[in-house]
Order: sequence, then structure tokens, then C-alpha cells
Amino acid sequence: MANSDPKSGNIRDTFKDFLASKGLRVTNQRLAIFDAAFAHTDHFTAEDLLDKARGIDSSVSRATVYRALPILTESGLIREVDVGRDYKFYMANKNATTFQAQVICLDCDKIYEIDAPFMEWYGKTVAEKLGLQVESQRLQVSARCPHDPGSPCRRKEQSA
Repeated sequence: MANSDPKSGNIRDTFKDFLASKGLRVTNQRLAIFDAAFAHTDHFTAEDLLDKARGIDSSVSRATVYRALPILTESGLIREVDVGRDYKFYMANKNATTFQAQVICLDCDKIYEIDAPFMEWYGKTVAEKLGLQVESQRLQVSARCPHDPGSPCRRKEQSA
């Protein structure tokens, strides 16, 4: 996924091709949801996606967003991030070339994405030793911001 601008065609065309391969129609609502997902610069919830998609196409419904999310994740164009809450976060796969790990701040709930290329090797190595094939894997670290004024949480508090 070399080009992260959905309007440029590459990723948007990939999504359209994916829909066609699944026998699904390319609708204005699905494209609005796709565009909204790729317009987010950070993690987002289904409700965040609904708000942004409605800004693109007011006919997008909550049900359509919830039906589109599994399609988008199956396509590999967005990732689902489960941080142990009663809702999921999502993130568009923009130029992701290595395995991404999440560090979740317990103070401000910010999710940081970091490259963790060793995880791909580790998962494959462990699975192969057991004669298995990796289907998915994730690495999440829960952390707290340091209590100094320069930490992300403290900067957020100071700007509020």
C-alpha cells in the first residue's frame, strides 16, 4: 500500500477490487466510510467513523458502518485494535510495512503505535516450532506517563 491518499486511487481501488472479489456492491456509503477511515490520522472508534462518514455522505447509517467495519478489516486496509474495553478501536493501514505494537497509556488512554519488526519473526518462529501457521498476533503494552511536565499526559493537562 504505497499511497495513503484514498482519493489518489491506489488504496481506494484496492478496496473496490476487494468488494468485487467478495461479490459486494461498491456503494457511495461504503466509499464514504472508507474515505472517512483513511481521513483519520489516529485511532478511531466506530462512532468516530460514523461521524466522519456522515460528514462525507449524510445517508450513512450506524448499521452501515457496523456492517462495513468487518469488511474493511478483512480487506487488511484497516486494523482492529482491542485494548480490553467494551468497544474496539480501528486504524487505517497507511504505509504499514512492519508489524505494529500498541502502547496504551493508562492515564490518558492514548494509543501509540510503534514498529515491532521482531514480532513477525517471533510469532513465525514460535508457531513453526509447534507445527502451526500464524493467523494473527498482537503486542500491547500498558504504561503510565511519567509525572514530569514534558510527558504527553501532562502536556495534555496543561493545554486544557
